Amino acid sequence: MELSRRSALSVIPAATLWALSQALRAEALPGRGPATSPHASDEARAATLLTNTVAMFAGTAESNARPEVAPKLASVQATARARLAAMDAAGQDELFAGVRLGTSDPNLSTSYQYLYEIALATRLPGTVGPTSDPAAVRRRVVDGLALLHDRWFGDQSKGYYGNWFHWEIGIPAHVTKTLVLLRDDLATYRPELTATYVASIDAYLRNGKDGDVDLDSRFHTGANLADITTNRVLQGALIGDEARITKALADQLTVFSTIDPHQPRHGVTDGFYADGSFVQHASVAYTGSYGKGLLTRIVQTVKMLDGTGYLPDDSLVRVVQGWVVDGFAPLIFEGWMMEIVKGRAVSRTGTGYADVTAVVEAVVDLSAYTAAGDADALQGYVKYVRQTSRANLDTTSFVSPVSVARYADILSSPAPAKDLGPAASHTAYNAMDRTVHRRPGYAFALARSSDRISKYEYMNGENLMPWFQGDGAHYLYLSGADQRQAFGIDYFTAVEPHRLAGVTAPVEERRTVPELYGGLWYDHPERGFTSSSESQNTYVYFPRATQAFSGGARLGAYGVTGLVQSDDAAYAAQQAGTLPEDFVAYRAAGATRSWFMFDDEILVLSAGVTGHAGRAVTTVVDSRIAAPSSSVALTGGLRDGSPWVRTGTAPPAWLRYADEGQGIAVGYVFLSGPPPVVALDTVTRSRRLVRLANPDTAVTKQVFTLSYEQTVGDGTTGNEAAGARPVSMAHALVPNASARHLMSYTHGGPLTVLSNTVRLQAASHTGLGITAANAFTPGAHRAGRLSVDGPASVMLRRTRGGSYSVAVSDPTTTRRTVSVTLHGRPLRRVSADDGVRVRHVHGGTRIDVTTHHAYGRSFTATLAEGP
Repeated sequence: MELSRRSALSVIPAATLWALSQALRAEALPGRGPATSPHASDEARAATLLTNTVAMFAGTAESNARPEVAPKLASVQATARARLAAMDAAGQDELFAGVRLGTSDPNLSTSYQYLYEIALATRLPGTVGPTSDPAAVRRRVVDGLALLHDRWFGDQSKGYYGNWFHWEIGIPAHVTKTLVLLRDDLATYRPELTATYVASIDAYLRNGKDGDVDLDSRFHTGANLADITTNRVLQGALIGDEARITKALADQLTVFSTIDPHQPRHGVTDGFYADGSFVQHASVAYTGSYGKGLLTRIVQTVKMLDGTGYLPDDSLVRVVQGWVVDGFAPLIFEGWMMEIVKGRAVSRTGTGYADVTAVVEAVVDLSAYTAAGDADALQGYVKYVRQTSRANLDTTSFVSPVSVARYADILSSPAPAKDLGPAASHTAYNAMDRTVHRRPGYAFALARSSDRISKYEYMNGENLMPWFQGDGAHYLYLSGADQRQAFGIDYFTAVEPHRLAGVTAPVEERRTVPELYGGLWYDHPERGFTSSSESQNTYVYFPRATQAFSGGARLGAYGVTGLVQSDDAAYAAQQAGTLPEDFVAYRAAGATRSWFMFDDEILVLSAGVTGHAGRAVTTVVDSRIAAPSSSVALTGGLRDGSPWVRTGTAPPAWLRYADEGQGIAVGYVFLSGPPPVVALDTVTRSRRLVRLANPDTAVTKQVFTLSYEQTVGDGTTGNEAAGARPVSMAHALVPNASARHLMSYTHGGPLTVLSNTVRLQAASHTGLGITAANAFTPGAHRAGRLSVDGPASVMLRRTRGGSYSVAVSDPTTTRRTVSVTLHGRPLRRVSADDGVRVRHVHGGTRIDVTTHHAYGRSFTATLAEGP
């Protein structure tokens, strides 16, 4: 069964949680002591919270007796033994061998992590620990905590070098969990150490206010805020500070409010939006990395607070259910987390299958706190992910042994496996410039950018060559395939940055940030550039585009999306003369682009494509990788029906790529434009090219690239400095297509391009009765029966019964109203969303839509002929 509608993001009780946040904040005000507490016993609540936390990380006697949990426990023990051996072998300025301390904040954080991992192994119910004397091991951990504090953490004048994250989040998280696990030992062995650490941690919260969270700080938002407040809740329970607990919970609950970008609370735009988008760092689409971290943290909060009375109802659980249904499930295809929402994490060696493990654990635990019907749906989804994934889910990476046991129970239950959404769907994440189009057999994921959303994210030596990841990059996932063979780290390693599938990019040499500046960031404090400054974020780490048009309309399971490609904020600022002279910025290519997403086809239109400034430009139809031993076949046909020959000169009307080793195929139909260029090469590159911390592992792949290539000076006689003449092209991707099916497109197929200019891109699908258009400029635009006033996205579908469905959106997010006219016989209104007005005008029917503050969402109406 499906989750009840109460779980939808549009109706979840986020406002209820905001009100509860304010109530908790009032409860935490100075002067509210235990005597005035409305609760029976603050000490009892804190004790329950700590007991829940230990059980969450270490398991219970019941969970740990389960055979399915044994591999998880063995993994914890093995890790602890390895850490103890490293502690035995430590040298000068080390607590663990090879982890030198004094100047490296990551090494200090790692040392605390290792202590936590040892402590955890000593607290597993039903096990003997990593040695025969777990009490002695625990004392050794306590001594390690004391040593780290005395020599490398306690002196705040010597600390806080490197990345702020380690000092405010990473180190406090490891320390706090260790203090929770060893609280009984600390009480008898080093009773002062807990309070000492809490005081030092407060002193390091420098982006906060007076040692506490500051909701107006740009650092204390979204997933970061959830991490900090979780630490503070546990610290409050450890030191008996009820006000600290309630204040931290009040701060954390603000994370769950649905973001209204037009009226942000505390100026925060990080979090979940009404359309399911998740944004972190103010402008990065991040569901698959920070978002899953937030999901994990919040479900852990639910588990920690169970039975404490801090949350009086199920509002928090209902909010998180909405995140799972609308925010996560559409982005997971057959157990794989899509690349479009992973930010710099796309360059890490962990795969999309591993990313989903954290989501599955969260859903497993969430199902234990939901009503019966919703629990069935969540558990059915867990089974669905497991059954459709091409990789085994490794439960040793679950945080909790209890979760491992619950997962085993779900898999063995009679509940049917079922996705949380329909097999055919279209999800317009316009608040984060992402689109997901799903059908039985494939999923198409599209990454865009705008003056609201970043073109890419680079940071800390990760994602070194990201420049075009928000310029229409797409990822076509095919059913039944092992996605590790098509995407993930090896895709970004093997495929050149300007040849990522779907992008339009200049052909030029670019250098990475470390190559440009000799460090992980651009360092110029006098001009406001430090490792964590706003200037660094704006111009180096995740620059936004400079155009507003990015988004589209959704009509049921169909959609149209448009993008006006633009320079990023760094290049614009450089041209304006506001950046230092040694700052390097690159100019983008120019293009106006649209994607029309049907059942069998994704139609792509591009107009005004140019490299600018004398540069060649490439527009990539598709890029795919395959194992070097896989049998890859390229076939095609000409417009006269004869076979395409790769060595010939006649351009193909269609092509088919087949990876016989994976059992997959993609078809390409060319409707207009220059002849496509076909390349199939074998390349070998190191994974370190895309991330400095990756191992220097050589990756060998077959790389298939299908593209349009515009060389310098094409068609511009006497004016080659202007670059290639802007051109237009139209093609369709046809997932899982056979040769016979592709041949049919050369003989009056269902696709018709109605317009392909920088002003208007429009197309129709005769088989589906759909006409769709993106209008990019002011003024009137005509496509078939549609007239569109000014920038907008519109879809129109006629059913066999004579009714019409219309969807309208404002991809610029700036217009107050959008007007569309359907020419022909007047139509009557059957139904319409709020904000949609239908009226008869001369020659047709006019639809006026109030798009003010709709932030790109689609408005729909149903019309019919007759009285």
